[in-house]
Amino acid sequence: MARFHPLTVTDIHKTIRDAVVVSLAPPEGGAFDFIQGQYLTFRRAFDGEELRRSYSICAGLDDGTLQVGIKRVDGGAFSTWANEELKIGDTLEAMPPMGNFHSTLDADAHRHYLGFAGGSGITPVLSILRTVLTREPNSRFTLVYANRAVNTIMFRAELEDLKNTYMGRVNVIHVLEADAQDIDLFTGLVDTEKCAQLFSRWIDITSVDTAFICGPEPMMLGIAAALRDHGLDEDQIKFELFGASQQGRAKKAAITASAAQSGATTQATVRMDGATRSFSMPRDMSLLEAALENAVDAPFACKAGVCSTCRARVTEGEVEMLTNHALEDYEVAAGFVLSCQCYPLSDTVKFDYDH
Repeated sequence: MARFHPLTVTDIHKTIRDAVVVSLAPPEGGAFDFIQGQYLTFRRAFDGEELRRSYSICAGLDDGTLQVGIKRVDGGAFSTWANEELKIGDTLEAMPPMGNFHSTLDADAHRHYLGFAGGSGITPVLSILRTVLTREPNSRFTLVYANRAVNTIMFRAELEDLKNTYMGRVNVIHVLEADAQDIDLFTGLVDTEKCAQLFSRWIDITSVDTAFICGPEPMMLGIAAALRDHGLDEDQIKFELFGASQQGRAKKAAITASAAQSGATTQATVRMDGATRSFSMPRDMSLLEAALENAVDAPFACKAGVCSTCRARVTEGEVEMLTNHALEDYEVAAGFVLSCQCYPLSDTVKFDYDH
């Protein structure tokens, strides 16, 4: 089964000066049916080297389209190309939608959702917001959206349209770092202190059922701490860390003494697409790197423990996972790992991409 599929670009438009919204025509068969908050992983060769990048779907389930938002980052080959050279009619290769940044919706529910987004972190939150509004007609959504200035607000017009269309169900609070606003509370950084002020003056945190956070890691950690301090349980807080600053794999932690021994190896067996391959691998190599080196077309994108594209299940043996920004605790307890971040500790290890 092909892991990447060709998608035709049907529309491109700017949402701000350095960000585009790309509409795509999915292939027949339903492989690209998505859940709100999921992302697509794209691949393209630049100067003969394959580059993979993940971008969140910004459309709602009932919008009748497949769209992603791509913001240009300094030095970003894919994002710069998408903003400057991509054209309608071009073809992009993408994996089917992935990701667990969502909650189960119920048409009869009366819920209050709270979203925090920083910069381009708005894309999956917008997908969730749009879907909640159509799939849970009795629920409401409060969005706190942090940006540097007014001219950096992605989807500003779309958010205003949603407020006007779903009057009384959508509340958007823009917090700007550089631009002064009429209300001082809405200027500055969204940190623990800012959240405490918002919860005491603008947001009834006791009414919130689920909170979604997507943005840079320091911002997310501060917001999550504030939410916990004000009574939300861990299972009410959902994260999506975007990987703009996550280039490459996180710095490797100290390896155990046995793994550090000269020539220490593990006999590994990997299963993917129904086929099994066995090989010997050094213990200072990740499971993903070893699979790729042994001609297994394993899925991956960020290689930083952020996107969960390389998710696999360890069925035998012991491994160490250095970084995890993507898997839930229950997934880890069930044996799932981010293979880009996992190193073998035992003489044998078996892992499976067919879950």
